[in-house]
This record gives sequence, C-alpha cells and structure tokens, in this order.
Amino acid sequence: MTEQENHSEQQSVLINQMYENWFLDYASYVILERAVPAIDDGLKPVQRRILHAMKEMDDGRYNKIANVIGQTMQYHPHGDASIGDAITNLGQKDLLIDTQGNWGDVRTGDSAAAARYIEGRLSKFALEVAFNGKTTEWQLSYDGRKNEPVALPMKFPLLLAQGADGIAVGLSTKILPHNFCELLEASIKHLKGKKFELYPDFLTGAMIDVSGYNDGARGGKVRVRVHIEEVDKKTLAIKDVPYGTTTTQLVDSILKANDNGKIKIKSVTDNTAKDVELLVQLAPGVTTDQTIDALYAFTDCEVSISPNACVIINDKPHFIGVSDLLRLSAAHTKQLLLKELEIKLGELEEDWHYSSLEKIFIEKRIYRDIEEQTTWEGVLDAIDKGLKPYKKKFRREITQDDIVRLTEIRIKRISKYDTFKADEHIKGVESEIEEVKNNIIHLNDYAIRYFEGLLKKYGKGRERKTEIRPFETIQAQHIAIANTKLYVNYKEGFIGTGLKKDELAFECSDLDNIIVFRKDGKMVVTKVADKAFVGKDIIYLAVFVKNDERTTYNMIYVDGKTGITYGKRFNVTGITRDKEYDLTKGNPGSKCLYFTANANGEAEVITITLSPGSKARIKVLDFYFEELEIKNRSAQGNQVTKYPVKSIKFKEKGRSTLSGQKIWFDDAVGRLNKDGNGTLLGSFEESDRIIAFYKDGSYELTDFELTNRYEPDNLVRIEKFNPDKIVSAVYFDAKSGNFYAKRFKIESQTLKNKYQFIKEGEGNYLELVTTRPEPVITIKSGKKKTELTEETIALHDMLEITGWKTIGTKLNMADIREISLEEEQDGNEHGSDAPTLF
Repeated sequence: MTEQENHSEQQSVLINQMYENWFLDYASYVILERAVPAIDDGLKPVQRRILHAMKEMDDGRYNKIANVIGQTMQYHPHGDASIGDAITNLGQKDLLIDTQGNWGDVRTGDSAAAARYIEGRLSKFALEVAFNGKTTEWQLSYDGRKNEPVALPMKFPLLLAQGADGIAVGLSTKILPHNFCELLEASIKHLKGKKFELYPDFLTGAMIDVSGYNDGARGGKVRVRVHIEEVDKKTLAIKDVPYGTTTTQLVDSILKANDNGKIKIKSVTDNTAKDVELLVQLAPGVTTDQTIDALYAFTDCEVSISPNACVIINDKPHFIGVSDLLRLSAAHTKQLLLKELEIKLGELEEDWHYSSLEKIFIEKRIYRDIEEQTTWEGVLDAIDKGLKPYKKKFRREITQDDIVRLTEIRIKRISKYDTFKADEHIKGVESEIEEVKNNIIHLNDYAIRYFEGLLKKYGKGRERKTEIRPFETIQAQHIAIANTKLYVNYKEGFIGTGLKKDELAFECSDLDNIIVFRKDGKMVVTKVADKAFVGKDIIYLAVFVKNDERTTYNMIYVDGKTGITYGKRFNVTGITRDKEYDLTKGNPGSKCLYFTANANGEAEVITITLSPGSKARIKVLDFYFEELEIKNRSAQGNQVTKYPVKSIKFKEKGRSTLSGQKIWFDDAVGRLNKDGNGTLLGSFEESDRIIAFYKDGSYELTDFELTNRYEPDNLVRIEKFNPDKIVSAVYFDAKSGNFYAKRFKIESQTLKNKYQFIKEGEGNYLELVTTRPEPVITIKSGKKKTELTEETIALHDMLEITGWKTIGTKLNMADIREISLEEEQDGNEHGSDAPTLF
C-alpha cells in the first residue's frame, strides 16, 4: 500500500468516527435539550427558561411578552421565534401564565398577536407550585454569566396536565393533557394507597373513547369525536373540534369528503365565535343519521390519536405509562415538601435559638459585663462567661457568631425590650417547630393535605371538558353513499365504473365489494374498480354485504357429469376477495339453470318443464323452494330431477322462511345492533317500528335500521312499537311546580318526527313513561327527607285515556320528592318482545 493510499484510508476512518461521534452528540442534544420533557418538572428546557425569566421579572404586574422573550434569551441559546412560540403555547394552556391580549385560539388556529402587543405574568398557581429558590438546584447558563435552574421544584403533575409533543432523533413523545382536578384527586388516591385511573381531557372539549388508551403508553390509541347536533332534518351543527384539529381543518376535511363523493352536503358555514359552531346543510335525499355516521367515518369529525409517553429520567429517555408518571410526580412532590419542611425547621430552630439567646442577654443584663472591657476579645469572653450558666437550656452550641450578633443589638432595643412579647414569640416558634416536626413524621398526610388545598383553591372552573364514552365502530362500507355508477357487460364478463358504453347495473360506493354469479355456477367477490374481468356469462351481480345471514340465494343447476338437476338455497357470509367459488358439484359442463337473490329469505314456486324426449311420465312439475333447508354455499343441494330440463319459469312469489330479525339496543352508544350488545328490543319484521321517549317530553317513531341514532343522555325509554298499547306518563311542569299524569294512544306515526306530548316550557321534563296495561306508581313526599310519606296510585284506575296533546291530571301531593314505577307482579318486562326501561 502506498503512502498516499494509507493516508487516504486513515482520513476515511477519521471522518467516519467524527460523523458517528457528532451524530450521537447531536441526537443526545436534541433528545435532552429540545424535544423531550424532564420527569422532575415536566418541562422542556425552553419552557423552564421562560418561566424562570418571568419569575425574575415578576412584580405582580403584566409584562410585555417581547420583554419576556428578551429576558429568556439570556438563558436560551436560540432565536426569539422559538421562544415566542413556546410562550404562546404555554399561555394557551391556561395554567401557568396569566394572559392579557390576543393570544390566539387553538380551536380556530388563529395565531397570537405580535409579542409587542400581548402581555403576561405568572399565574398564582404557578407561583405556588413551581418556585422555591431554597429547594432549587442551579447551574450556569450557556454563556456562564447567570444561574438557571436545573429543574423547577414542581409540586404538581404538570407534564400530565399540559401534555407534551416532541420529535427527536430516533424517538418521539406524545403525552396527552389530563384534567387538573382528576390529577389532584388521583395523587390523593395514590398517597392513600387506593387505585386510580387517568384519561385525557382536552380544552377543546369533544368526546373521547378511551377503551384502547393503554395507560398512555406505546401501542395505545384513543378516538376523539366532535358533538354533532341535529338542528333540523336538513341541518347539522358541529359544536366542538377534536384535539389537535382546527375549525379550518375540519371544514376542509368535510369539503374534501364531499368532493370525493363520500358525503352529500350543500354547504358548511363556520359561525365560531365564543363557542364553536359549524353548520352543515344537507343535500336533498340524505338523512341526518347517515350523514353523522359519514362525517365520523370520512372527515376529521373523528380522529385517532396514538399516545407515546416518553420522558427524561436521570438524563435518559424512558417510555412509561401515565399512571407511573403520576406516581413518580407524587413521590417527587413529597420529597420537595420534605425539603421545604426541613429548611423551615432549620429556620425556626435558628429563630428559637437567637430569640432565647437575646432574652437571656437582655433579661440577665449580661450586656453590662462588657462595659469595662477594652478589647474585642474581652467583650466576647465577657458575654460567653455571662451565658455559661444557661448553655444547657439551648438546643445547640452557642457559637462565636451568635455572640457577635448579640453585640450588634442596639441600646434602643434593649431599653424597649418587652419580656411578655418575647415569651409569646418563643412559644409561637416552639409551637411551629412541633407542627413542622409532626408534618415531617406524617409526611404522607401532609402531602395529601397539600394536594387537597390545591384542589380547593384552584379546582373551580377546571372541571372535565371532554366527555368519556364508548364509540360504536362505523363500517365505512355500510354508510358510504352511492357516489359512482357500476356498468356491466354480461356476455363478456367485465364490470367497472369506466365501462360507460355498456349496461348500467346500479349505483354504488367506490368502497363497496361486488358479488358476481355466473352461468357456469361459479361465484366471485371483487372490489369496485374502473374495469375488472370476473368471467363470461354473468347472470347476477350486487353489492356484497359481509355476514349477511338474511339474503338467501335460490339456485337450480345441472351437474355436467351425471346430468342430474339439483336445487339449493344458501347464504354467502364470508369470502376471500377475488377467489372463485364453485357452487355446483364441480364437474366440467355444470351450469346454472335458475337463480334468484332474496333479501329476506323468500322461497318462490317455480315451474319446471322437462325435455319432450325424456322418459318421465310427468313432464311439467312445480318446485317449492321452501321445502329446501338453507345451507352453506358449498352444499351440493337436493336432487330435483334426473331427467333433462327444457325450461324453468317463475310461477309464484313465496313468503319469507326466516324468522324476524332480533334487534338489540346498546344504551352506551345509543345505537341498534344485531350482535347481542345491550338490551333485546324484540324480533322485527319488515313493517315493525321502534318508539323512543325522551326527557324533554317527546316521542319518536323510527324503523329498525342500524344507522339510526338515539340520544342516550336524553332517552327515558325505548321499545318495539305496538300501536294498541296505551302510554302512561308522569311529567313535571316547572312554571306551576306540579307533576302531571296522563294516559294516551300514539296517534301521530310519521317516522323520524318528534312529537311533544307534555307541556312545553323551560325546565319541564318527563319523569317516567311506561306502556304497561296496568301501571302502578309510588310517590314519596314530605318537607324532610327523614319524614317522607308514601302513596301508591294505579294510573289505569285514576286516569282516562285521552289524546296525546292533553295536559293531563295534576298530582295533588305537596313536596313530591320521588316517583317510581312499581315492578309487575307477574314477571319483569325484559322478555324477547318486552319494552326496555332506563
């Protein structure tokens, strides 16, 4: 190897080492100094320096944020823009900084005014929990000119309250914000040895499903939804925004979904001012229930957030759950409180020591012993000798500094010395010392009282804003609107949205799967595409619905090997997409002679004509599909005839051979389902209806479509509708302060229209409602809860059946406190067709 080559190789190795070292240094710097918060105070360095600078400037008045930025730049080695953004972010969290001026709006995405126009100061809460110079560990600033805190002595789980986002080199962190009061309550529970749960809470409100939160650790997920209200049948109102989303982004996502044909709307209007309000005008022919589902499925009205809690512990990043973060915060707070108590105890001991020393020095007139002394040493010795008889009374040794301090007492103070006040002061100090020592011994109880004090002092107005509730899973295919046209070439076997010269099959969604049956007895399911070959001689195609156990296919086919004709009935519930399935026995030459698809399992009657040359005596026969059992698609079916078939013709429409559909209501999400979740409402035929009664005194009739939405928080009762049943209701009239009862039949039966059957007025509400034939209620009344009287009333005996618009009969009891419906004696209401009472 030449000298030049050797030198080149050495340079290459050196550069590689430099790159490796520099990259690691840079990665470590970004992780520790920029992106990831510290466990001790929950702050990133720039946030900590901002708060320290504001504390230095604090005089109780507001400061221009431009000045705060300038002060912070003494500690933060970066530009003013990053500091300004960090201050704005802190201020918008409404916890540590008391703001004044236009600080922007996280809901709309509006930015804050320029730093020279807005002002801020540390909040009272911040001053109480985040600062104590005596317990703070200090370090030199980046230029060595000033001291800055290594970490603020934070006595509160700030990291969980504010949340944190950061992207570093090779890792990221995302800690969601939690509720102020719930964090303090959880800290108290932890210190008491009780279990606690923590879930996110956002200043933007909305709803959250925390079933997959996983304690905020890696791998978890939460779903956040906006509240959508129905203003009328053509208008929806969106009342908040998901965390991390602005109204502008929300409007853009809705318009994009409309442009892509996922939803159908006329317009979106942003009326956001003090409160968020987006009005969505629906297109003709679109229902509100379907649109609400589509908004959640295809727009930012629902977002998924994946937390990833990563914090700096002992100068290293750690992935950790929020429960452990709270436990560490509570332990850290206890240690800080212990430090404060120990410092206070030392200060009190010094106060007691010097006050006692001063008392003896003045009362025993030891100061007179120094009158004849001519040297400083002599003065100190004289005082020391004078104190010698009393040294055993002191809690520590009397030092020379103590004696020097006595010499500094002025004659004026000696002359006006009040022994009684001095004794009272010493007693007060002794009392405080005992209290502090007791707090140190019972540190856990002291920490609990500390958190309780914070909750009482600062908790008002910081109640949970984000509603926790489970969400139903919306299948996009089920609610996607028909936004494209599907064309088919039956003979050549092509289907697709781009075959506009061929025959129109139907309208569908571009998310749909299409099921295709062919004349050769084969079946395939494929996704909607611009053009797809599915096999020649198509006889039937439709949108495929997975797990559909009601759609029944009736089929007659001839076996290519034996010539025997078979009949079968089957469902198609689950398939592998683009896989070809043979519905015959699989022999070459088999073909389908007759095929129908029946949405509710109808079984028709057909006429089969045999070939004239066959040996069969009866050459025309009727075949009843209802005689066949519904099996799976792979069953060969039952033999119909062994003779050749000339033709098959439809003769008579058949009835459904399926029982009614069982429908359940899940009150947790306010939705119907067929999966057995919630309470069984009953078995439903096509013409059956559901009736729902609401707290506002209205009822609503609906069909049993699974897309229907009910208001679980406003719902009093939901059941299968029986037009012959009598409704008994008790309601409260706020204006008169009385309860009224009435019995009536449901007369107005227009679907999805609400009918008010109690008096309209602010504060009026429905107390109870039932469709029992002989309802009995119990009324408890009285001025005192401990002295209540009970009265039982049979509503069917007391009340006549009237129209649904009548006011009803006043219940004459005074001071009614409780009205309840008595259980039926002959069984409960929760049979298969029984109504559901909430």
